Amino acid sequence: MHFTHTSEAVHAWVHGWALSRGAAEPHPSSWGFTVSTGPPAHAMSHVLTTADAATVREIAEGTTRPGVRLKAFVRAESLASWITPGWSVADEPGYLMSTQLDPARTPAPLPGGYRLRTWTQDGVTYAQVCAADGALAARGQAAVSGATAVIDKVETQPAHRRRGLGRLIMRTLTDAAAGRGATVGLLASSAEGRALYESTGWAVSAPLANALRGPDPAQH
Repeated sequence: MHFTHTSEAVHAWVHGWALSRGAAEPHPSSWGFTVSTGPPAHAMSHVLTTADAATVREIAEGTTRPGVRLKAFVRAESLASWITPGWSVADEPGYLMSTQLDPARTPAPLPGGYRLRTWTQDGVTYAQVCAADGALAARGQAAVSGATAVIDKVETQPAHRRRGLGRLIMRTLTDAAAGRGATVGLLASSAEGRALYESTGWAVSAPLANALRGPDPAQH
């Protein structure tokens, strides 16, 4: 599977991301999708498959509920110049990243003193690494939708970093996804995570900027 345009990759990512987060089916619109994760958080995200100044301003002006997020696959400085008052744009850059998935290989080595657990539920594969005392050391999950796997929520606890656990989680999830028929992987990365993903064969497909709707000053 190969994406010929960024919007195709975004379309595939948003459906896998919604599945990973236990959200309702993304609601389509002319500019992209709205994803609602439901109770108890009632979180809502507007994901733009394509973004320009007029579209961003229209969505931003029409959204007054605090806590709504807007995700656009443009640079943060572009989104910041288009967004309307009441919104804040994250300074840290983000990225949409992708990779081709190979059939399952030899399992990645597990550092001594750690235990790896994996399971799949409702289309999402979870991987957790625990230390000898039972504390969570690293985790991640992968949602497979068609030929695409969206890797999500990969994190290593500070006390357990630089021991290869992030690579182990990524290898475990991508191998499991390939075993379920996925041929391409997608993920949304922070600037901090980009180096890990690039070291395991991922490449940046597009920038990703995030904005958050704050409270309306007129209501206070």
